[in-house]
Amino acid sequence: MFESAEIGHAIDKDTYRQQVPVLREALLDVQYDLKEKADFPVLILIHGFDGAGRGETMNLINEWLDPRLIDTVAFSTANDEERARPWMWRYWQKLPAKGRIGMFFGSYYSDALFDRVYEQIDHDAFDREIFDIMRLERMISQDGALILKFWFHLTKDKQRKRLKELEKDPATRWRVTADDKANMERYDTIRKYGEHMIRLTNTAYAPWIVVDGEDANFRSLTVGQTILKAIRNRMSQNGHVVDASEAPPLLAPIDDKVILDTLKLDQDMDKATYKKRLAELQGRLNSLTRDERFRNHSLVLAFEGNDAAGKGGTIRRITQALDARSYRVIPVAAPTEEERAKPWLWRFWRRIPGKGGITIFDRTWYGRVLVERVEGFAREPDWMRAYYEINDFEHQLCENGAIVLKFWLAISNEEQMARFKLREETGFKRFKITEEDWRNREKWDAYKLAVSDMVDRTSTSKVPWTLVEANNKYYARIKVLSTICNALEARLGA
Repeated sequence: MFESAEIGHAIDKDTYRQQVPVLREALLDVQYDLKEKADFPVLILIHGFDGAGRGETMNLINEWLDPRLIDTVAFSTANDEERARPWMWRYWQKLPAKGRIGMFFGSYYSDALFDRVYEQIDHDAFDREIFDIMRLERMISQDGALILKFWFHLTKDKQRKRLKELEKDPATRWRVTADDKANMERYDTIRKYGEHMIRLTNTAYAPWIVVDGEDANFRSLTVGQTILKAIRNRMSQNGHVVDASEAPPLLAPIDDKVILDTLKLDQDMDKATYKKRLAELQGRLNSLTRDERFRNHSLVLAFEGNDAAGKGGTIRRITQALDARSYRVIPVAAPTEEERAKPWLWRFWRRIPGKGGITIFDRTWYGRVLVERVEGFAREPDWMRAYYEINDFEHQLCENGAIVLKFWLAISNEEQMARFKLREETGFKRFKITEEDWRNREKWDAYKLAVSDMVDRTSTSKVPWTLVEANNKYYARIKVLSTICNALEARLGA
């Protein structure tokens, strides 16, 4: 895999001086075209052996391009906030927006590779992290990102010679760290696991470019021309580059019966029973979230449902039982300009809680397969692949200790109409009813089918959907609170 980078590539000084001005001008032109078009982001990953010119090349890219349009991030050891969340969280935070270039010096590849090199994980865990990476890269590439991954290569002898030269010169001695020396002693191990990692992740949508790092002129021109050609090639293509779906085709049931049809929406519960049960469950919930064992977990509550089904009222009964310092309620509306410029799951990744925290989503990432599907805001290939991406997102939350609970609050068509009219007639409730709510009623059947598909494809053993019969608000609130308390007790062993 590295053979072609070990044959002594070199560019003479005259050729380099002749080509650089032309290359720099072309790079600036394509960078400004990228900014104006703002149709996709570019993510550049810088990896490879110490001494192979990674830092110099990163600085050179910033010099040749307009640094105002580049987001350069150098990742080091994760801090406490980052360790309290899934390991991919800190990389999601730094993904570039459409029209911009993001450059990662070190990345999720460094985490996986050096965890294996230093035997902090075994081979199976290494492969699991690699497949986490592949899913991320496929996801953001399908969302439009252009991903370029550079591995700067040196042979063992050339690396040792390079580091000695840097250390001998007082002006560059600072660049050789204790970590560099330790890694030099592990050259064979790094090469072995690096090759394994590159082989598995060298995909058509996120290719590796292995660069001979010995000659500075060669590596600089190689990287510059690769970036130029890749962006030009992407900009010459019209429409979406990757349309493959991760989900099999949707097949409507031949008897037209869907899971929502099985719910008995009218459930009995009187006010006196409700008040007694509410006080009991709120007390249980408060105790469970204060339990010392909860500090090793987080709680993510996702609420979806028919308009006027009582999501807001149910959420208020939950938050009444919680310490205000421990939770956040995130009302999800249409994405902002900033959010539309990032991969679609970005705005949810950035809101997930750390250990001991609670986040309640009033509407969620499921808008992708509900509103965006029914209203035509997302193309079919995009919302179809979202089923897989959502399951992967929730799986990563669970792997980090999150307790993820999802609720669909269901009411009948007739009950919704009655609640809509009541809202219109009650002065302090008028803000709750909009023209959009009335328009959505016209697509009742389309939403019912979309919800049923959503449940079928995303109700997993770790994160099942709880379908809540909500014609009776008292019953719905008690069912949701009971489900939360039972799930916490099961996870905490209470």
